[in-house]
Amino acid sequence: MDHSALYIILACIFGFFMAWGIGANDVANAVGTAVGAKAITIMQAVIIAGIFEFAGAVLAGGQVTSTIRSGIIDASQFVQNPNYLVYGMLAALLAAGIWLLVASKFGWPVSTTHSIVGAIIGFAWVELGANSIKWHVVTSILLSWVITPIIAGLMSFLIFKSIQKLIFLNTQPERAARRYLPFYVFLVAFVVSGVTLINGLKHVVAGLSYELDLFIAAGISFVIMVIVYWLLARVSFSTPSQTNRFAGTEKIFGVLMIFTACSMAFAHGSNDIANAIGPVAAIVSIVKSNGNVLATSPLPLWILLFGAIAVVLGLAMYGHKVIATIGSNITELTPSRGFAASLATSMTVILASGTGLPISTTQTLVGAVLGVGIARGITALNLNVIGGIFMSWAITLPAGALLSVIFFSVFKWTLA
Repeated sequence: MDHSALYIILACIFGFFMAWGIGANDVANAVGTAVGAKAITIMQAVIIAGIFEFAGAVLAGGQVTSTIRSGIIDASQFVQNPNYLVYGMLAALLAAGIWLLVASKFGWPVSTTHSIVGAIIGFAWVELGANSIKWHVVTSILLSWVITPIIAGLMSFLIFKSIQKLIFLNTQPERAARRYLPFYVFLVAFVVSGVTLINGLKHVVAGLSYELDLFIAAGISFVIMVIVYWLLARVSFSTPSQTNRFAGTEKIFGVLMIFTACSMAFAHGSNDIANAIGPVAAIVSIVKSNGNVLATSPLPLWILLFGAIAVVLGLAMYGHKVIATIGSNITELTPSRGFAASLATSMTVILASGTGLPISTTQTLVGAVLGVGIARGITALNLNVIGGIFMSWAITLPAGALLSVIFFSVFKWTLA
Protein backbone atom coordinates (compact mmCIF):
# COMPACT_ATOMS: atom_id res chain seq x y z
CA MET A 1 0.00 0.00 0.00
CA ASP A 2 1.10 3.56 -0.69
CA HIS A 3 1.83 5.76 2.34
CA SER A 4 1.89 2.73 4.67
CA ALA A 5 4.15 4.37 7.25
CA LEU A 6 2.06 7.56 7.17
CA TYR A 7 -1.14 5.59 7.77
CA ILE A 8 0.30 3.94 10.87
CA ILE A 9 1.70 7.22 12.22
CA LEU A 10 -1.64 9.00 11.73
CA ALA A 11 -3.50 6.06 13.26
CA CYS A 12 -1.31 6.22 16.37
CA ILE A 13 -1.76 9.99 16.72
CA PHE A 14 -5.53 9.95 16.19
CA GLY A 15 -5.94 6.80 18.29
CA PHE A 16 -4.03 8.40 21.14
CA PHE A 17 -6.26 11.47 20.85
CA MET A 18 -9.40 9.33 20.91
CA ALA A 19 -8.18 7.29 23.90
CA TRP A 20 -7.29 10.53 25.68
CA GLY A 21 -10.88 11.66 25.10
CA ILE A 22 -12.19 8.40 26.55
CA GLY A 23 -10.14 9.08 29.68
CA ALA A 24 -11.40 12.66 29.89
CA ASN A 25 -15.05 11.70 29.47
CA ASP A 26 -15.98 8.04 29.87
CA VAL A 27 -13.63 6.99 32.66
CA ALA A 28 -15.13 9.67 34.89
CA ASN A 29 -18.22 7.46 35.08
CA ALA A 30 -16.39 4.88 37.15
CA VAL A 31 -15.25 7.35 39.80
CA GLY A 32 -17.59 10.33 39.49
CA THR A 33 -20.08 9.24 42.14
CA ALA A 34 -17.32 8.38 44.62
CA VAL A 35 -15.78 11.84 44.19
CA GLY A 36 -19.15 13.59 44.37
CA ALA A 37 -20.01 11.72 47.57
CA LYS A 38 -16.61 12.76 49.00
CA ALA A 39 -15.65 9.13 49.53
CA ILE A 40 -12.40 9.87 47.67
CA THR A 41 -10.64 12.96 46.32
CA ILE A 42 -10.13 13.68 42.63
CA MET A 43 -6.44 12.79 42.99
CA GLN A 44 -7.33 9.45 44.59
CA ALA A 45 -9.89 8.88 41.82
CA VAL A 46 -7.24 9.45 39.16
CA ILE A 47 -4.90 6.97 40.88
CA ILE A 48 -7.61 4.31 41.35
CA ALA A 49 -9.01 4.66 37.84
CA GLY A 50 -5.53 4.83 36.35
CA ILE A 51 -4.44 1.58 37.98
CA PHE A 52 -7.58 -0.41 37.19
CA GLU A 53 -8.21 1.02 33.72
CA PHE A 54 -4.62 0.21 32.80
CA ALA A 55 -4.86 -3.27 34.33
CA GLY A 56 -8.14 -3.99 32.55
CA ALA A 57 -6.82 -2.84 29.18
CA VAL A 58 -3.51 -4.69 29.36
CA LEU A 59 -4.55 -7.89 31.17
CA ALA A 60 -7.99 -8.45 29.67
CA GLY A 61 -8.36 -6.13 26.69
CA GLY A 62 -7.20 -8.40 23.87
CA GLN A 63 -9.63 -8.50 20.98
CA VAL A 64 -9.34 -9.22 17.26
CA THR A 65 -9.10 -6.27 14.93
CA SER A 66 -12.42 -7.05 13.26
CA THR A 67 -14.49 -6.06 16.31
CA ILE A 68 -15.02 -2.37 15.58
CA ARG A 69 -14.49 -2.67 11.83
CA SER A 70 -17.07 -5.38 11.13
CA GLY A 71 -19.63 -4.73 13.84
CA ILE A 72 -21.19 -1.70 12.17
CA ILE A 73 -20.33 -1.86 8.46
CA ASP A 74 -19.69 -4.57 5.89
CA ALA A 75 -15.90 -4.35 5.47
CA SER A 76 -15.94 -6.67 2.45
CA GLN A 77 -17.27 -3.79 0.35
CA PHE A 78 -13.86 -2.11 0.68
CA VAL A 79 -11.94 -5.02 -0.84
CA GLN A 80 -11.35 -3.14 -4.09
CA ASN A 81 -10.38 0.08 -2.29
CA PRO A 82 -8.68 -0.84 1.02
CA ASN A 83 -7.18 2.66 1.26
CA TYR A 84 -10.70 4.05 1.65
CA LEU A 85 -11.30 1.89 4.72
CA VAL A 86 -8.06 3.24 6.18
CA TYR A 87 -9.17 6.82 5.42
CA GLY A 88 -12.51 6.05 7.03
CA MET A 89 -11.00 4.65 10.21
CA LEU A 90 -8.65 7.63 10.47
CA ALA A 91 -11.59 9.99 9.99
CA ALA A 92 -13.64 8.10 12.59
CA LEU A 93 -10.88 8.31 15.20
CA LEU A 94 -10.34 12.02 14.65
CA ALA A 95 -14.07 12.80 14.56
CA ALA A 96 -14.85 10.86 17.73
CA GLY A 97 -11.82 12.34 19.51
CA ILE A 98 -12.88 15.90 18.68
CA TRP A 99 -16.47 15.29 19.79
CA LEU A 100 -15.27 13.81 23.10
CA LEU A 101 -13.05 16.86 23.62
CA VAL A 102 -15.98 19.21 23.02
CA ALA A 103 -18.28 17.19 25.29
CA SER A 104 -15.64 17.04 28.03
CA LYS A 105 -15.10 20.81 27.84
CA PHE A 106 -18.79 21.36 28.61
CA GLY A 107 -18.86 18.56 31.18
CA TRP A 108 -21.28 16.44 29.15
CA PRO A 109 -21.00 12.71 29.93
CA VAL A 110 -21.47 11.13 26.49
CA SER A 111 -21.02 7.61 25.20
CA THR A 112 -17.66 6.98 23.56
CA THR A 113 -19.15 3.92 21.87
CA HIS A 114 -21.86 6.06 20.28
CA SER A 115 -19.22 8.60 19.22
CA ILE A 116 -17.12 6.09 17.29
CA VAL A 117 -20.19 4.28 15.92
CA GLY A 118 -21.61 7.54 14.59
CA ALA A 119 -18.26 8.37 13.01
CA ILE A 120 -18.01 4.99 11.26
CA ILE A 121 -21.59 5.32 10.01
CA GLY A 122 -20.75 8.73 8.56
CA PHE A 123 -17.90 7.73 6.25
CA ALA A 124 -19.52 4.42 5.29
CA TRP A 125 -22.74 6.13 4.26
CA VAL A 126 -21.09 8.69 1.96
CA GLU A 127 -18.74 6.12 0.42
CA LEU A 128 -20.92 3.01 0.11
CA GLY A 129 -24.47 4.14 0.76
CA ALA A 130 -26.99 3.41 3.49
CA ASN A 131 -27.21 -0.31 2.67
CA SER A 132 -23.61 -0.86 3.82
CA ILE A 133 -24.57 -0.05 7.41
CA LYS A 134 -25.85 -2.71 9.81
CA TRP A 135 -28.90 -0.79 10.93
CA HIS A 136 -29.93 -3.35 13.55
CA VAL A 137 -26.79 -2.34 15.47
CA VAL A 138 -27.75 1.33 15.20
CA THR A 139 -31.28 0.50 16.35
CA SER A 140 -29.95 -1.27 19.43
CA ILE A 141 -27.89 1.82 20.24
CA LEU A 142 -30.93 4.06 19.95
CA LEU A 143 -32.84 1.71 22.26
CA SER A 144 -30.02 1.91 24.81
CA TRP A 145 -30.68 5.63 25.21
CA VAL A 146 -34.03 4.78 26.78
CA ILE A 147 -33.77 1.26 28.20
CA THR A 148 -30.61 1.31 30.31
CA PRO A 149 -31.13 4.68 32.08
CA ILE A 150 -34.64 3.60 33.06
CA ILE A 151 -33.49 0.23 34.41
CA ALA A 152 -30.55 1.75 36.31
CA GLY A 153 -32.72 4.61 37.60
CA LEU A 154 -35.34 2.20 38.91
CA MET A 155 -32.68 0.05 40.58
CA SER A 156 -30.95 2.99 42.27
CA PHE A 157 -34.32 4.37 43.40
CA LEU A 158 -35.20 1.06 45.08
CA ILE A 159 -31.71 0.57 46.59
CA PHE A 160 -31.64 4.07 48.07
CA LYS A 161 -35.20 3.77 49.41
CA SER A 162 -34.29 0.45 51.04
CA ILE A 163 -31.23 2.02 52.71
CA GLN A 164 -33.40 4.87 54.01
CA LYS A 165 -36.14 2.60 55.35
CA LEU A 166 -33.98 -0.19 56.79
CA ILE A 167 -31.17 1.92 58.32
CA PHE A 168 -31.48 5.70 58.39
CA LEU A 169 -35.18 5.90 59.37
CA ASN A 170 -34.87 3.05 61.85
CA THR A 171 -35.35 3.97 65.51
CA GLN A 172 -32.07 2.16 66.26
CA PRO A 173 -29.91 2.94 63.19
CA GLU A 174 -26.70 1.44 64.61
CA ARG A 175 -28.33 -1.91 65.31
CA ALA A 176 -30.02 -1.79 61.90
CA ALA A 177 -26.68 -1.06 60.23
CA ARG A 178 -25.11 -4.14 61.83
CA ARG A 179 -28.04 -6.24 60.66
CA TYR A 180 -28.45 -5.00 57.07
CA LEU A 181 -25.02 -3.76 55.95
CA PRO A 182 -23.75 -7.33 55.38
CA PHE A 183 -26.54 -7.75 52.80
CA TYR A 184 -25.37 -4.64 50.91
CA VAL A 185 -21.80 -5.92 51.18
CA PHE A 186 -23.00 -9.16 49.57
CA LEU A 187 -24.51 -7.16 46.69
CA VAL A 188 -21.31 -5.16 46.22
CA ALA A 189 -19.13 -8.27 46.31
CA PHE A 190 -21.49 -9.95 43.87
CA VAL A 191 -21.42 -7.13 41.32
CA VAL A 192 -17.67 -6.54 41.71
CA SER A 193 -16.79 -10.21 41.19
CA GLY A 194 -19.55 -10.61 38.60
CA VAL A 195 -18.52 -7.62 36.49
CA THR A 196 -14.88 -8.69 36.74
CA LEU A 197 -15.59 -12.27 35.65
CA ILE A 198 -18.18 -11.49 32.99
CA ASN A 199 -16.79 -8.30 31.48
CA GLY A 200 -13.29 -7.81 32.82
CA LEU A 201 -11.80 -11.28 32.51
CA LYS A 202 -13.85 -12.73 29.66
CA HIS A 203 -10.76 -12.63 27.41
CA VAL A 204 -8.60 -14.30 30.06
CA VAL A 205 -10.90 -16.89 31.66
CA ALA A 206 -12.45 -18.30 28.49
CA GLY A 207 -15.05 -21.03 28.45
CA LEU A 208 -16.99 -20.05 31.58
CA SER A 209 -20.71 -19.66 31.03
CA TYR A 210 -22.66 -16.63 32.24
CA GLU A 211 -24.46 -18.81 34.78
CA LEU A 212 -21.19 -20.26 36.11
CA ASP A 213 -19.73 -16.76 36.43
CA LEU A 214 -22.73 -15.73 38.53
CA PHE A 215 -22.48 -18.88 40.68
CA ILE A 216 -18.79 -18.23 41.39
CA ALA A 217 -19.55 -14.57 42.16
CA ALA A 218 -22.32 -15.58 44.56
CA GLY A 219 -19.99 -18.01 46.38
CA ILE A 220 -17.28 -15.37 46.78
CA SER A 221 -19.86 -12.84 47.96
CA PHE A 222 -21.32 -15.15 50.59
CA VAL A 223 -17.91 -15.73 52.16
CA ILE A 224 -17.21 -11.99 52.22
CA MET A 225 -20.66 -11.28 53.72
CA VAL A 226 -20.04 -13.71 56.58
CA ILE A 227 -16.65 -12.12 57.33
CA VAL A 228 -18.15 -8.61 57.30
CA TYR A 229 -21.02 -9.69 59.55
CA TRP A 230 -18.47 -10.96 62.07
CA LEU A 231 -16.42 -7.75 61.84
CA LEU A 232 -19.42 -5.42 62.19
CA ALA A 233 -20.35 -7.09 65.45
CA ARG A 234 -17.06 -5.81 66.84
CA VAL A 235 -17.01 -2.29 65.33
CA SER A 236 -18.44 0.89 66.86
CA PHE A 237 -20.47 3.12 64.53
CA SER A 238 -20.56 6.09 66.87
CA THR A 239 -18.50 9.24 66.38
CA PRO A 240 -16.89 11.26 69.20
CA SER A 241 -18.73 14.50 68.37
CA GLN A 242 -22.10 12.87 67.70
CA THR A 243 -22.89 15.81 65.36
CA ASN A 244 -23.90 13.28 62.73
CA ARG A 245 -25.13 10.01 64.13
CA PHE A 246 -25.01 8.45 60.64
CA ALA A 247 -21.38 9.38 59.97
CA GLY A 248 -20.04 5.90 60.73
CA THR A 249 -22.61 4.21 58.51
CA GLU A 250 -22.03 6.69 55.68
CA LYS A 251 -18.30 6.05 55.91
CA ILE A 252 -18.86 2.33 55.36
CA PHE A 253 -20.98 3.06 52.30
CA GLY A 254 -18.13 5.24 51.06
CA VAL A 255 -15.68 2.36 51.39
CA LEU A 256 -18.05 0.07 49.49
CA MET A 257 -18.24 2.65 46.68
CA ILE A 258 -14.47 2.47 46.23
CA PHE A 259 -14.63 -1.28 45.54
CA THR A 260 -17.42 -0.76 43.02
CA ALA A 261 -15.43 2.00 41.30
CA CYS A 262 -12.37 -0.27 41.02
CA SER A 263 -14.46 -3.01 39.43
CA MET A 264 -16.13 -0.68 36.94
CA ALA A 265 -12.77 0.85 35.98
CA PHE A 266 -11.27 -2.60 35.37
CA ALA A 267 -14.25 -3.71 33.26
CA HIS A 268 -14.22 -0.42 31.34
CA GLY A 269 -10.53 -0.75 30.55
CA SER A 270 -10.99 -4.30 29.29
CA ASN A 271 -13.89 -3.42 26.99
CA ASP A 272 -14.33 0.23 26.01
CA ILE A 273 -10.64 0.76 25.27
CA ALA A 274 -11.46 -1.00 21.97
CA ASN A 275 -13.35 2.11 20.88
CA ALA A 276 -10.01 3.84 20.39
CA ILE A 277 -7.56 1.03 19.68
CA GLY A 278 -9.93 -1.07 17.56
CA PRO A 279 -9.68 1.27 14.55
CA VAL A 280 -5.91 1.64 15.14
CA ALA A 281 -5.49 -2.13 15.14
CA ALA A 282 -7.66 -2.38 12.02
CA ILE A 283 -5.44 0.09 10.17
CA VAL A 284 -2.26 -1.69 11.29
CA SER A 285 -3.73 -5.03 10.20
CA ILE A 286 -4.72 -3.71 6.76
CA VAL A 287 -1.30 -2.14 6.20
CA LYS A 288 0.62 -5.23 7.34
CA SER A 289 -1.53 -7.54 5.19
CA ASN A 290 -0.90 -5.29 2.18
CA GLY A 291 -4.49 -4.15 1.83
CA ASN A 292 -6.44 -7.25 2.90
CA VAL A 293 -9.41 -5.63 4.67
CA LEU A 294 -10.79 -9.01 5.76
CA ALA A 295 -7.64 -10.07 7.63
CA THR A 296 -7.91 -10.51 11.39
CA SER A 297 -5.04 -10.80 13.82
CA PRO A 298 -4.47 -10.72 17.57
CA LEU A 299 -4.29 -7.25 19.06
CA PRO A 300 -0.61 -6.32 19.52
CA LEU A 301 0.37 -5.64 23.13
CA TRP A 302 1.96 -2.31 22.22
CA ILE A 303 -1.40 -1.00 21.01
CA LEU A 304 -3.04 -2.01 24.31
CA LEU A 305 -0.30 -0.24 26.28
CA PHE A 306 -0.54 2.75 23.99
CA GLY A 307 -4.30 3.08 24.50
CA ALA A 308 -4.16 2.49 28.25
CA ILE A 309 -1.57 5.22 28.78
CA ALA A 310 -3.64 7.69 26.75
CA VAL A 311 -6.79 6.90 28.74
CA VAL A 312 -5.04 7.50 32.07
CA LEU A 313 -3.57 10.78 30.83
CA GLY A 314 -6.97 11.96 29.59
CA LEU A 315 -8.54 11.29 32.98
CA ALA A 316 -5.74 13.02 34.88
CA MET A 317 -5.59 16.07 32.62
CA TYR A 318 -9.23 16.79 31.81
CA GLY A 319 -11.53 14.35 33.58
CA HIS A 320 -12.49 16.72 36.39
CA LYS A 321 -15.31 18.41 34.45
CA VAL A 322 -17.30 15.26 33.73
CA ILE A 323 -16.54 13.99 37.24
CA ALA A 324 -18.13 17.20 38.58
CA THR A 325 -21.22 16.72 36.40
CA ILE A 326 -21.75 13.11 37.48
CA GLY A 327 -20.72 13.59 41.09
CA SER A 328 -22.32 16.87 42.11
CA ASN A 329 -24.07 18.83 39.34
CA ILE A 330 -27.01 16.47 38.70
CA THR A 331 -27.93 16.06 42.36
CA GLU A 332 -26.15 16.27 45.71
CA LEU A 333 -24.59 12.95 46.63
CA THR A 334 -23.67 11.45 49.99
CA PRO A 335 -21.85 8.10 50.31
CA SER A 336 -25.14 6.20 50.69
CA ARG A 337 -26.68 7.95 47.67
CA GLY A 338 -23.57 7.47 45.58
CA PHE A 339 -23.43 3.85 46.68
CA ALA A 340 -27.00 3.29 45.46
CA ALA A 341 -26.14 4.82 42.07
CA SER A 342 -22.88 2.94 41.55
CA LEU A 343 -24.37 -0.38 42.73
CA ALA A 344 -27.35 0.06 40.39
CA THR A 345 -25.00 0.79 37.50
CA SER A 346 -22.98 -2.36 38.14
CA MET A 347 -26.11 -4.47 38.49
CA THR A 348 -27.43 -3.12 35.18
CA VAL A 349 -24.12 -3.96 33.50
CA ILE A 350 -24.39 -7.56 34.75
CA LEU A 351 -28.02 -7.78 33.60
CA ALA A 352 -27.11 -6.43 30.17
CA SER A 353 -24.20 -8.85 29.83
CA GLY A 354 -26.42 -11.84 30.39
CA THR A 355 -29.42 -10.75 28.32
CA GLY A 356 -27.71 -9.01 25.41
CA LEU A 357 -29.36 -5.72 26.36
CA PRO A 358 -27.80 -2.78 24.50
CA ILE A 359 -25.96 -0.63 27.04
CA SER A 360 -24.01 2.55 27.47
CA THR A 361 -22.15 2.77 30.76
CA THR A 362 -22.40 6.56 30.64
CA GLN A 363 -26.16 6.64 30.22
CA THR A 364 -26.59 3.83 32.74
CA LEU A 365 -24.79 5.77 35.45
CA VAL A 366 -26.59 9.04 34.66
CA GLY A 367 -29.89 7.17 34.90
CA ALA A 368 -28.83 5.72 38.26
CA VAL A 369 -27.89 9.14 39.63
CA LEU A 370 -31.24 10.48 38.41
CA GLY A 371 -32.97 7.64 40.23
CA VAL A 372 -31.34 8.63 43.51
CA GLY A 373 -32.30 12.26 42.92
CA ILE A 374 -35.92 11.36 42.17
CA ALA A 375 -36.02 9.31 45.39
CA ARG A 376 -35.28 12.56 47.24
CA GLY A 377 -37.85 14.56 45.28
CA ILE A 378 -37.79 16.31 41.90
CA THR A 379 -36.49 19.52 43.49
CA ALA A 380 -33.25 17.68 44.34
CA LEU A 381 -32.43 17.49 40.61
CA ASN A 382 -30.68 20.16 38.55
CA LEU A 383 -32.99 20.12 35.52
CA ASN A 384 -30.80 22.48 33.48
CA VAL A 385 -27.82 20.12 33.75
CA ILE A 386 -30.01 17.12 32.96
CA GLY A 387 -31.42 18.87 29.88
CA GLY A 388 -27.90 19.57 28.63
CA ILE A 389 -26.90 15.93 29.14
CA PHE A 390 -29.92 14.63 27.20
CA MET A 391 -29.22 17.08 24.40
CA SER A 392 -25.60 15.90 24.17
CA TRP A 393 -26.78 12.29 23.94
CA ALA A 394 -29.11 13.12 21.07
CA ILE A 395 -26.45 14.85 18.98
CA THR A 396 -23.53 12.46 19.68
CA LEU A 397 -24.26 10.10 16.78
CA PRO A 398 -24.95 12.80 14.14
CA ALA A 399 -22.04 14.95 15.37
CA GLY A 400 -19.63 12.05 15.03
CA ALA A 401 -21.05 11.20 11.60
CA LEU A 402 -20.83 14.76 10.27
CA LEU A 403 -17.25 15.29 11.46
CA SER A 404 -16.26 11.92 10.02
CA VAL A 405 -17.71 12.79 6.60
CA ILE A 406 -15.68 16.01 6.55
CA PHE A 407 -12.40 14.34 7.55
CA PHE A 408 -12.98 11.37 5.25
CA SER A 409 -13.39 13.74 2.30
CA VAL A 410 -10.21 15.59 3.27
CA PHE A 411 -8.19 12.36 3.53
CA LYS A 412 -9.47 11.09 0.18
CA TRP A 413 -8.47 14.37 -1.44
CA THR A 414 -5.05 14.71 0.20
CA LEU A 415 -3.84 11.10 0.55
CA ALA A 416 -5.26 9.40 -2.55
